[in-house]
Amino acid sequence: MSLGKIAFLGSGETSLAGGRIFESLARNISDPSVGQRPLRVAVMETTAGFELNSFQVASRVAEFLKTRLQNYKPVIDIIPARKLGTEFSPDNPEILKPLLSANMIFMGPGSPTYAARQLRGTLAWDIIRARHRLGATLIFSSAATISVGAWALPVYEVYKAGEDIHTKSGLDLFADYGMSLSFVPHWNNAEGGIDLDTSRCFLGIERFNQWRKLLPAENILVGLDEHSGIIIDFDLASCEVSGVSSVSVLKQNSMEIYPAGAKFLLSELGKLALPSSSEQGIRPDAWEMITHVVNLEADEETPPDEALSLLEQRKDARTRKDFAESDRLRDQIASLGWTVQDSKEGQKLVKR
Repeated sequence: MSLGKIAFLGSGETSLAGGRIFESLARNISDPSVGQRPLRVAVMETTAGFELNSFQVASRVAEFLKTRLQNYKPVIDIIPARKLGTEFSPDNPEILKPLLSANMIFMGPGSPTYAARQLRGTLAWDIIRARHRLGATLIFSSAATISVGAWALPVYEVYKAGEDIHTKSGLDLFADYGMSLSFVPHWNNAEGGIDLDTSRCFLGIERFNQWRKLLPAENILVGLDEHSGIIIDFDLASCEVSGVSSVSVLKQNSMEIYPAGAKFLLSELGKLALPSSSEQGIRPDAWEMITHVVNLEADEETPPDEALSLLEQRKDARTRKDFAESDRLRDQIASLGWTVQDSKEGQKLVKR
């Protein structure tokens, strides 16, 4: 099991700060200069699936990434998994195919409780979780940041529709890893000016505190300022704050504020407990679809015997300092669709 990174943004996925986070994560996945694998991005529509222009909402992010990450030549797919019980259902395997090979998956603006309701227990959500366990990077912004927590702040219901303060279950992504985390973006929002407190994702501090009291004591809250984010690295067991402001971590009796650039241990968000196997808790059909694609990709990335034989011949030619023959063999290898990379450690083949 090789867990990918997870990034959360408080807002501004298409801002300068958001772009920097995307680029740092893309560089980790795909750096053409060293022959890393291609960048395959899936942009989920689900969070805004109740809106008539959900495709345009996702398209704006896709166009931003196409431009911002152009050096990585990304393949970007929009996944129109909008609503259960329709042809655009998160359970429709046909529209989910690009997810199977995506190594960067993004969800953003919309309604957090709608997203949780539409994705919970679906094929799409299990594929996303499975891809993460196989190394894919997950990025959540705004409403999606709320939806994947243990508890989803009911922003629309309280702030827009006037419902009383109440709790709603989120997708609880980190339950897979033994952690109870909830997330609140727009932490420092100030759109209300001096007359209306719109911090804590528009609820204001008073109503936010009422909501927080309804949550279990063991739940840890992460508040993300606007145009700021956090990148969780499971390999390094660390968290890094990026952007223009800060991230707040609230426990039962304490609150720590980490400014942009700060790093802290993952253990500050709870004790990590990995699943006993990569497929634990993933529905069998999702895992089978994922492993089928992974195996196909592994076969495609294995150089053919002819290319390997030519590589050995080139190695001998270079040892004899017959550089004309070495160049001829390199070109012959290139005609098979592979590039030779020379380094101090030797030579290797990279798929063109």
